Amino acid sequence: MPVHGEHVRPSGATAADDAHGPHGGRHRRPAERQAGYREVLAVAEFRALWGAQMLSLVGDQLAGVAIAVLVFDSTGSPLLTAFTYALTFLPPLIGGPLLSGLADLLPRRRVMVTSDLVRAALVGLMVLPHLPLWALGGLVFLTVLFGSPFGAARAAVMPEVLPGDKYVAGSAITNITHQFGSVAGFLVGGAVVALIGTAAALAIDAMTFVLSALLLLAGVKARPSPRREGPARPSLWGVTKDGARIVFGDPRMRQLVLFAWLCGFYVIPEGLAAPYAQSLGGGAITVGVLMAAMPIGAAVGAVLFSRLVRPTDRLRMLSGMAMMSSAPLIGCALQPSLWVTVTLWVVAGMGSAYQLAANAAFVVTVPAAARGLAFGLAQSGLQAAQGLGIMVGGAAAQVFRPEQVVALAGLAGLAAAAALAVRWARVRTDVIAAMRAAQS
Repeated sequence: MPVHGEHVRPSGATAADDAHGPHGGRHRRPAERQAGYREVLAVAEFRALWGAQMLSLVGDQLAGVAIAVLVFDSTGSPLLTAFTYALTFLPPLIGGPLLSGLADLLPRRRVMVTSDLVRAALVGLMVLPHLPLWALGGLVFLTVLFGSPFGAARAAVMPEVLPGDKYVAGSAITNITHQFGSVAGFLVGGAVVALIGTAAALAIDAMTFVLSALLLLAGVKARPSPRREGPARPSLWGVTKDGARIVFGDPRMRQLVLFAWLCGFYVIPEGLAAPYAQSLGGGAITVGVLMAAMPIGAAVGAVLFSRLVRPTDRLRMLSGMAMMSSAPLIGCALQPSLWVTVTLWVVAGMGSAYQLAANAAFVVTVPAAARGLAFGLAQSGLQAAQGLGIMVGGAAAQVFRPEQVVALAGLAGLAAAAALAVRWARVRTDVIAAMRAAQS
């Protein structure tokens, strides 16, 4: 259903109609403009948003390792250590639906800065000596919880900072640096924590939130609230209900959200990297290589997809790329060697670049005033899909070999993506028209 007066093609029209005049005469389709990385990096506000995210990434990598070490050293329990880590998946399920609406009620820069300062204080409390495990778990939960309004506000303001195809290029830059930052975190986080200690690592994490807040205050413009302020302004609960109805009531947005949630299938190999490495006869280095494979593929795919493919062609390729994010994993059923496995996982990671197109299309279909909550709902579901996928994969690995579980995940992901592709074909034309209207 078209929303907010977007121009869409009449029912029954096809993509071929774009290349013909009203009387069937062919004319040249106007060239689509693709934004370059250099012009995106020239936008000062984007540099501030990007820098703030990178600061948080560095701090969170250190904090994640530090908390795991802290819990294991104090309890000696792998179960409690894993439980504390699992707390990072639960808060977005609550914060996404309930707190992301703040990004549509309040000025979005204020939401980001306040969230950063609250998280700095919470992480700072983790440095206190002899902190009970329940208190540490509660602080971890609250810290991740306040990431939901921050992420929703950041996602909502990005299209205003980077209009049109600049948004895709900016998303690609963010995704690439995030993937490589995660790989670096896997490789050096433990060594840094071992060198400086858990308390110092947590203190650095708290400081990164403070620096992020200062960077946002200095580099991002203060914009008014997207909702009218005053007594007539809707409640947070009202915004949440309206946002959920908008997202899941529109078939275009619903399809795009479901495509995003396919990550629950192709994230399973990363969750099984340790037992998979053991089945290959490898150790810690093999685990690191396997865990790095899909992020590297995702980064390469983001570069190629954003630089070599036209904006509307990305939407035409979206369903095929989504299937590619799972299909190579089926090859693991043959129990290939390490480097064949790595190659399969890298190719699957490249397929996951379809998320760039889905994200950009979601931006042009969701109303600007509901953008914060819409992104919050999508992101909370994405977190849930990842957590559920890892848990199901881990449970299945108790019964089957890791290679078989990864292959089954690939098969299930391929089947789900193929089913979505059928429905996507029905709404893709409308989404392409909405994207062109937004860029005109």
